[in-house]
Amino acid sequence: MSAQNGKDLLIKVDMTGTGSFTTIAGLRATRISFNAESVDVTSLDSAGGWRELLGGAGVRSANLSGSGVFRDASTDERARQLFFDGETPAFQVVIPDFGTVEGPFQVTALEYAGSHNGEATYELSLASAGALTFTAA
Repeated sequence: MSAQNGKDLLIKVDMTGTGSFTTIAGLRATRISFNAESVDVTSLDSAGGWRELLGGAGVRSANLSGSGVFRDASTDERARQLFFDGETPAFQVVIPDFGTVEGPFQVTALEYAGSHNGEATYELSLASAGALTFTAA
């Protein structure tokens, strides 16, 4: 895979609950991280005293974050309402030349900032709220 343009990593939200995904506008930076807890099953019988992990166990999760400027009233309003309502709609994360991750996420943080001589900005954090699927590009 060759180098990719960062602006092509997109976070999309289901706007109506019908599978109609729209890119959250104004994001300048986006990030997705995948996590898996390990389950340590090391015992006195473990070979050479090396740690042993139980495969397939533990909790898996994903976190999304983005930051940017206000550009689109409908996606800004949707993100704000999701936070206040605590909903977990479907989101898509398009990872260029890799694929698309899709599943429910909850908006866990929404921050607004601005300076007197600059644009108003926001930061958005989301946590996975169920099973995710991956579709290769």
